[in-house]
Amino acid sequence: MRRLIFTILSCIIFLLACSEQNPIIHSINPRIGRMGDILVIHGSGFGEDRNQSYVSIAGTAPVSGSYISWSDGEIIVRLPEFGDAGLIYVHRGNNRSNPALFTNQGSLPAQLDNNENNGPRITSIEPASGPIGTLLTIRGSNFGISRNNSGVFFAWQSESGLEAFVEVSETEFGYDFWSEREIRVRVPSGAISGNLELRTPRGNSRPISFDITGMPGTKSYRDSRTYTFSYNVDIDILSASSPNDLFIWMPQPAPSSSQRNIRLLSRSPDPFIENHRGTSIFHLVNTVTGNTEAFNLSFAMDTYTVETNIRAQAPIRLNTPSPIGEIYVLPSALIPSDDPDIIALSRQIIGNERFPLEQARRIYNWLLASAGVQIQPFPGDILQALEENHSDNYSATLLFCALARAAGIPVIPVEGVLVNRLRETSRHFWAEFWLDGFGWVPVDPALGAGAAPPNFTLREDHAQYYFGNLDNMRVAFSRGERFLAQMSPQGRSVISGRDFSLQSLWEEAVGGIQSYSSVWSDVIITGMNVQ
Repeated sequence: MRRLIFTILSCIIFLLACSEQNPIIHSINPRIGRMGDILVIHGSGFGEDRNQSYVSIAGTAPVSGSYISWSDGEIIVRLPEFGDAGLIYVHRGNNRSNPALFTNQGSLPAQLDNNENNGPRITSIEPASGPIGTLLTIRGSNFGISRNNSGVFFAWQSESGLEAFVEVSETEFGYDFWSEREIRVRVPSGAISGNLELRTPRGNSRPISFDITGMPGTKSYRDSRTYTFSYNVDIDILSASSPNDLFIWMPQPAPSSSQRNIRLLSRSPDPFIENHRGTSIFHLVNTVTGNTEAFNLSFAMDTYTVETNIRAQAPIRLNTPSPIGEIYVLPSALIPSDDPDIIALSRQIIGNERFPLEQARRIYNWLLASAGVQIQPFPGDILQALEENHSDNYSATLLFCALARAAGIPVIPVEGVLVNRLRETSRHFWAEFWLDGFGWVPVDPALGAGAAPPNFTLREDHAQYYFGNLDNMRVAFSRGERFLAQMSPQGRSVISGRDFSLQSLWEEAVGGIQSYSSVWSDVIITGMNVQ
């Protein structure tokens, strides 16, 4: 009889537990903050007492002493240390709430103070002239307490006479400081002498003149093409139980001085986060076995042929050293520029050459002559490519980056797609190296070696052309390695190193998703207009 009573009581307790509704988060305040700040969570079903319930932020649970108050509709807690951004959940027993996104203020800017109705006003810039990469101080008023969606824009011009602007670049660590009355920015690659202006949600400033000086050559933009294109991901949930989450990071086209006016045409469904470090993040919550989902992005953009004419000379000294010269010479897992064999080979190739432009040219010419660059994919890493004297566009580009970084030349890999004359796309890698006072110089070792995909129009002078110049038959999705943080420390991530964006995360499954399949489409060109 005792065993029967115990069994009945156990069933009752189990049913009562199962009947409890999940806690629900309605809002959090603030949505952006720092470790130690007070966070207020509003919702329902939290329980009148905390007991064993808790809050998690990016997988981190605050210690007991961090909870200031707990009631059924409101939780007040002091924030623990966490990463760039993460999801907040309220956990009660075996139940978990819906997620809310919280962002670390140290990595993403806070909202602008919009109490002022007046637009930004520039009173001075210092210096009034300088080369590309110069650190410029802009003083005035009504800039906003942080940058958020604001930007500083410099004059830009195409060879056809089109006048426009190029924004200070995140890739170039161009935004050094931002406050209500002072901004420090670096003059971006592609800028020319002309007007500078500040654009904010409050309005745009009056233009003010800035002169580009000390350019060791010229850079021109011509032959504009407008592409429209789309790509999608199809998801099939094979086995899942609640609670669970599935995140999909879909890359967006990468803005640059030659890839401009990027317009989002459509996306389906609405993303969880519209733009996070160059990606749209889509989110499935508590999906079930047999569920299918499709995510789609569609864009239009203008791209230009880039051609440079540079005089070989010693590096130009900037008024303040740029982080580019420190960050983009560092080794990484994909770019082992600290490998002894890479260092020795770089020194051998460069010899007694002192000028960075000619050092980069020697590395490029060596790749074309000695790296066995072919159109056939090479599955190994760059050290294996060296050993076997066989590389493809992926390994040849990373090898160029490693040899250049070993020589102290800042360089980034660029990943995207080539577009052939039939509007078919193929995934492709190339690179850009940086010269102080001039900006980015494009290099495409694979096309320089003649390793072009089928139906691609290859120039007869390809070996010479693709050092310093770049065609307009491509779309770039990443410039540099894009490092993304997981939403949850317990997430199981999917990484794809040779897709059309060089990013550290593409998919992340959290919780009860046992298995699923994903199919990423190629980039589909839906329209092309040649100017």
